[in-house]
Amino acid sequence: MTRAVYPGTFDPFTPGHIDVVDRSRRMFDHVTVLVAVNDHKWPSKTTAERATAIRSLLSPDWQNVSVAAWHGLTVDYCRHNGCAVIVRGLRDSMDYQRERELAAMNESLGVSTLFIPTRPELSTMSSTAVRSLRR
Repeated sequence: MTRAVYPGTFDPFTPGHIDVVDRSRRMFDHVTVLVAVNDHKWPSKTTAERATAIRSLLSPDWQNVSVAAWHGLTVDYCRHNGCAVIVRGLRDSMDYQRERELAAMNESLGVSTLFIPTRPELSTMSSTAVRSLRR
C-alpha cells in the first residue's frame, strides 16, 4: 500500500488544493492532507480549526483521504505513518524553484516528492489571494 502526504498551511484551503487532493488520491492507496505549522506564516485559524474546515470540504466518497494536524517536520510524519511520498502542487516556475530545494532535502532524508502541476484554470488562485479578497 502506497501512502502519500499532502502538506501545507492551507489558509484557506482553495479549489486548487482540492484538485491536487483529488488527483493524488487516484494515484495512491491513501493520501493524508497534512495541516502543518509554518513559522514564517501567521494563519488566520488554528491548525485544528483549519483541519476541521478541510474535512468539511472534501467529498465523503473519498474513502482513501484523511486529514491530520501536525506540528513538526513533514518527513517525521512520513516516517511515523508509513508515507513514502510527499505531494506538492505547483502553480508556476517560482513555486518550482522554492519547492525543488525542499524536495531535495526530503529526498536525502528518505522521502520522495511528487510535483503535481496546477490545472491552468486554477493557477492564478492562491491562499494569499483568497485571504486578501476576504478583507
